[in-house]
Amino acid sequence: MTALSFGVFIPQGWKMELVAIPDPREKWAKSVEVAQLAEDLGFDSIWVYDHVHNVPKPAQETVFECWTTLAAISQRTERIMLGQMVGCAPYRNPALLAKITANIDVISNGRLIWGIGAGWYRSEFAGYGYPFESPADRIRAMAETVEIVTGMWREPSFSYTGRYFTLDRAQCDPKPLQDRPQVLIGGGGEQLTLRAVARLADAANFGGKPHEFAAKCEVLKKHCSDLGRDYDTIAKTWSPEIHIRETEKEIVDGGSRSTFGEEFDSWRGGNLVGTPEQVAERIVEYVRLGCTGFYPWCSDYPETTTMTLFAEKVIPEVRRAVG
Repeated sequence: MTALSFGVFIPQGWKMELVAIPDPREKWAKSVEVAQLAEDLGFDSIWVYDHVHNVPKPAQETVFECWTTLAAISQRTERIMLGQMVGCAPYRNPALLAKITANIDVISNGRLIWGIGAGWYRSEFAGYGYPFESPADRIRAMAETVEIVTGMWREPSFSYTGRYFTLDRAQCDPKPLQDRPQVLIGGGGEQLTLRAVARLADAANFGGKPHEFAAKCEVLKKHCSDLGRDYDTIAKTWSPEIHIRETEKEIVDGGSRSTFGEEFDSWRGGNLVGTPEQVAERIVEYVRLGCTGFYPWCSDYPETTTMTLFAEKVIPEVRRAVG
């Protein structure tokens, strides 16, 4: 079995988690503090969202941008891997994105995980003037983006003619320090996205309750079979919300902390919510389904109670349980 990997998001404001901190400089200090704490606690990776408007609705509240955040955090950490969940392909020209990702890998000393997806948040597309194409067109353009970025990482000079993009001898120097940073495609679309995963990605990220996650794995397995890809070479990862307290009473009394207002039982059923023992048990259930990467969002940010309990009590128990 692929080695288990554990990460956490850092607070960057997208889910309104920094709203109680008035000064944007202090908000940024909190982001750095949590990133450094994640490294100190032994997490394998930290993650950021690629969004520019808040959820559940735009609120004129701070959202630190994905790539500038990672560039800065790379200089305040030393070991921990740096990922995006996930980059929105339509927001950046793919050749420029190749340059950005290669630079991040170099300045971080080879710590990039490249997450990419097709995008979905219509408010951001409209607000920033990006065309909001059909889902099929966005997914196909995302696949071309992966081909371009990985080609520019690899080749001294890269030309490309596709349906959405054309490049003429594009250069990308310096190259990434890693031979190939992990390419993670996010999304659970069964016809196009998971087929793109089977064809192009090193890792997949999709969610759902256990039966839903298992069903997505079966779809991905079928695409791999059709394309001649070894299913087991693709890491399956999950990025739920996580909320941990020492007692069941604290969990129940706290109610739903869902960003989108989901009812408590449903929110709990599809995320990692409970005592350390309960959360560890739920993670083991997903490991048995083939999930090896767990990169949750801590629902109590800017507090770090959940993050600390996850590192100190949950992860060791999961590792013991699965050997």
